[in-house]
Amino acid sequence: MLIGELARRTGVGERLLRYYERMGLIHSERRANGYREYDDQTVETVRRIRALLAAGLPTRIIRQVLPCTFDEAALRPCPGVLTNLRDRLNVLDLRAAELETARRLLRQTITATENAAD
Repeated sequence: MLIGELARRTGVGERLLRYYERMGLIHSERRANGYREYDDQTVETVRRIRALLAAGLPTRIIRQVLPCTFDEAALRPCPGVLTNLRDRLNVLDLRAAELETARRLLRQTITATENAAD
């Protein structure tokens, strides 16, 4: 299928699909006229990429994890994958804690400002 058909079937824009290809997440063959041609399995691969992105994984980790996927959210054990997933989870946990601190400080500032206005 051509890139336009892949975009239609996955709901992912052609530009993003070309980015996925540059990042080594999907692959195409080139026709004689230079057009990209994707196999039917690429539709499922793009869906897995989208699910992994939604889980907060960057494309560099997705590149490693993708060969281990067999479902949108399920992985086969592959060397190094669990370590990378745990590391990413730790990063997300730290960011969540930082956001919670920022939210708490903002609420305190709002409350203090409202009390000063009274």
